[in-house]
Amino acid sequence: MTDILVSGASVAGTAVAYWLAHHGYSVTVVERYPGLRPGGQAIDVRGPALTVLERMMLRAAADHRRTRIRGASVVDRDGNELSRDTESTPTGGLIANPDIELLRDDLIELLYEATQLGTEYLFDDSIAALEDDGTAVGVTFERAAARSFDLVIGADGLHSNVRRLVFGSEEQFIDRLGTHAAIFTVPNFLDLDYWQTWHYGDSTMVGVYSAHNNADARAMVGFMDTDLRIDYRDTEAQFAELEKRMLDDGWVRPQLLEYMRTAPDFYFDEMSQIKMDRWSKGRVALVGDAGYCCSPLSGQGTSVALLGAYILAGELKAASQDGTVDHELGFANYQKEFQDYVKRNQWLVVDNIPGGAPIPQEVFERIVNSIALKDY
Repeated sequence: MTDILVSGASVAGTAVAYWLAHHGYSVTVVERYPGLRPGGQAIDVRGPALTVLERMMLRAAADHRRTRIRGASVVDRDGNELSRDTESTPTGGLIANPDIELLRDDLIELLYEATQLGTEYLFDDSIAALEDDGTAVGVTFERAAARSFDLVIGADGLHSNVRRLVFGSEEQFIDRLGTHAAIFTVPNFLDLDYWQTWHYGDSTMVGVYSAHNNADARAMVGFMDTDLRIDYRDTEAQFAELEKRMLDDGWVRPQLLEYMRTAPDFYFDEMSQIKMDRWSKGRVALVGDAGYCCSPLSGQGTSVALLGAYILAGELKAASQDGTVDHELGFANYQKEFQDYVKRNQWLVVDNIPGGAPIPQEVFERIVNSIALKDY
């Protein structure tokens, strides 16, 4: 049996683990966090990605966990409502549509539960070194004993460790978009009832939306700065930067900055894309944000991750015969099948960068649906 190591237990990692196990491979997932990483924004599963969830028999469960947001308001710095919309959100999504909007961590929990019987998980660990000798990949872990795998899949996000070890430094592949944002859980202190409220300052934006049937909320704070470079691992520096920029911009920023410092799931990063000519090298391949991050500004990061995981595992299966997988063929066909779709979805960020021309909804939907899924 082919042994495959997946690095990362977020959307792409758990999804590719599911499909690899479904196709008969032995799968191990290593995740540097002690468990499933909590938090994250509300994300959308759209178009053909809904078909992937359906084929995993998870569409109904995902639909049950949808946010059920009814609409959104925009307020001034004193909290006075300026506008109200029950048809679309300030970030451009339509509320009444077949898409499923749910919290990132809720989707990962569903994917994880679907993989538990067929997948080994190594939490609180990470890959320290990879050695591909052409017949297998020797893996040195930070904590677990060294092991050998037939293939390694990097599904470890925008700042992929696997990509760094195998393909080189991040700076070769990252396209920075100049928008910095943080997301974290807060109490539902605004008593939002399946609702979003946003305020746009001179140089910052903040939004709060209810979560978990109004039991709590998620806050998003952001700003534009094309020159800022801040270490995504340096939480104290991120706190200081947000406090410096946010404190005097009005509305509920002071309360959010207080909640920020004690949030159990604070996350901050610059919105960026990853653009690579190849997603594989030898016996190692990348999936999701590790290989082709679209950025949250595209509105398609989660759907693209689900689709990439499905296609990668499917093309490996299609390239297998008599228990042996032709990984070079499988990886090549994965890229051939998916790369143009990725490029179209990365282009969607022009709709969400100030100064960019809005993309008509029909164009957005045409791009989202511009791939035909094989039945592997």
